[in-house]
Amino acid sequence: MKAALWGLLHMAALVCFPVAIGFGVQAVVDRSGARLALAGGLMAVLTALTALGDTMLHRAAVTNWITAAARVQQLLARKAVELGSALTRRVAAGEVVAVSTGDVEKIGWFVESLSRFTAAAITTVGVCVALVVYQPALGLVVALGVPALALAVFPLLPRATRRADEQREKAGRATELASDTVAGLRVLRGIGGEELFLSRYRQASQDVRAAAVRSARMWALIAAVQVALPGLLLIGVVWYGATLAREGRIAVGELVTVYSAVTFLLFPLRNFEEIAMAYSFSRPSARRAARVLALRRSSSGVEDPGADAAAGGPDGEGLGGDLYDPASGVLAPAGRLTAVVCGDPDLAGRLADRLGGHAPDDGGAVEAEPGRAPSALLGGVPLDEVPLEAARRAVLVQDKDPVLLSGTLAELLDVPRSGAVTVAEALEAAQCGDVLDALARASADGSGAADPLDARITERGRSLSGGQRQRLALARSLVTDPEVLVLDEPTSAVDSHTEARIAQGLRRLRAGRTTVVFTSSPLLLDRADRVVFLADGKAAAAGGHRDLLAIEPGYRAVVTREPDMDADTDAGPDTDAGPDTDANTDTDPHRAPGAGTGRGAGGPVATGPGTGAGAGTAAGTGTVGRIDTIEESA
Repeated sequence: MKAALWGLLHMAALVCFPVAIGFGVQAVVDRSGARLALAGGLMAVLTALTALGDTMLHRAAVTNWITAAARVQQLLARKAVELGSALTRRVAAGEVVAVSTGDVEKIGWFVESLSRFTAAAITTVGVCVALVVYQPALGLVVALGVPALALAVFPLLPRATRRADEQREKAGRATELASDTVAGLRVLRGIGGEELFLSRYRQASQDVRAAAVRSARMWALIAAVQVALPGLLLIGVVWYGATLAREGRIAVGELVTVYSAVTFLLFPLRNFEEIAMAYSFSRPSARRAARVLALRRSSSGVEDPGADAAAGGPDGEGLGGDLYDPASGVLAPAGRLTAVVCGDPDLAGRLADRLGGHAPDDGGAVEAEPGRAPSALLGGVPLDEVPLEAARRAVLVQDKDPVLLSGTLAELLDVPRSGAVTVAEALEAAQCGDVLDALARASADGSGAADPLDARITERGRSLSGGQRQRLALARSLVTDPEVLVLDEPTSAVDSHTEARIAQGLRRLRAGRTTVVFTSSPLLLDRADRVVFLADGKAAAAGGHRDLLAIEPGYRAVVTREPDMDADTDAGPDTDAGPDTDANTDTDPHRAPGAGTGRGAGGPVATGPGTGAGAGTAAGTGTVGRIDTIEESA
């Protein structure tokens, strides 16, 4: 509104210039010095008002632009925080980057242009009406010609819009490709794939360039029409006005006034072209932003107003208890370490999201309602219906590919915490001693020599190995000390000996807290209080690790990385996996079942990188009862 008012002042001052000019010309014709001086004074005042209005209009319009872009970015940031890792499962990461950078700029451009267009439209209508009143003969020509000029480009806009959409779509694909390439650059270099992806990006870039040229040609045509047609109108007005002046029907000053007014109208007509261009470019951007902002943490898209009371209060205090996922039948008893074995990593990731309070409609889950995946329950309360802050305090999910932000190690571990776990305890449990030493040695300025916590971590931890990143991320999760901690493959990049020590530290530090670990590592599974095996997305069996090795062929095939040679591996849901029963939950994880032989998960350790006790390449056919001895020695 403020920008539109300043725009009206600016254009109203401009539209008065033809009056002052015509008044001055008529004063010269009449040889009136007083009226000529008055015309000069009026033009000086109008010049000052024009400068003031233009300055303040630009300031207000650019403020609107920046404010609109910043607010959309804030909404996108809040949506990213709300959805967490589930965001990139629903929308490509490159698209999120494109929306939060280029798209918000185009949305802001439309908001900025809208104020200028509003002032231009009001001023144009006012000038046409004034000309009809001032000089009906010429004014009627102008009043009919200006709307025709403004509407002349409308037939060209659909084609221009389609070309702009095509350019935007190709630019988005190129951005996604660049983002994915940068994220996987380390892997690409390892396999020698830089040139392949460079050629793909070069082709995508050329596609964007070609689309941009096609779009620019159409907008150049629109600009040419916006220049040619007003010129034709101006020629027509001058010709008709000269005829009227020769016949004595209008004075020379009136002709100059009308001519100046028509010349002035060429300026607001440019704003018509700008708003059309801004709309065409911002519409696909706004559509993409709206698609991201429309995502909801709750699969139903509606927060339950009664969830606060069920969660123990308006801020979710008192939220706790058993963690249960109705879609898969996975139950994690309160205060116990539960391991979940699933042969499908994608399915495990979706289940981890649901256990964290996200219920994306993509998992082949049992639907509580049509099109809705049921939410996980914590103490009987649906997590996706409690306040977001309460859900975040109660459940922490560590993704299988955790992100480390740039900064010092102390800043990385400076997260909201309960205070029950110190940084030193978390680092020790996550076996980060060698990581601290490496960071201290790699510190360029020597700041890490005195205190390793002052050592800096590069963006996304790219200077660290995969195992080092995993351990630092695990330490960050442990120091938070949430009521429920969900870990998705927290040791997949760690060697066997370190993994065994992490398993011990995790069990010790999380004693009395609910912990769910998605893993197929025998070292972690053997130290879990309860193991749940998923087959086809459903809990097929639950119990101790060694008991499942002995009695569940499908479980044994996943854990030992062997093809299942037993009769039937397509086990259905086991009744012991339900929320009310717990098969073998109290089984001592260090007690050998004494039954069943097969390829032992803790067979002799094979040589070579990345292999060790419990690894899929371990050789040997010892009984499951041998796991105790081998793992304890590890």
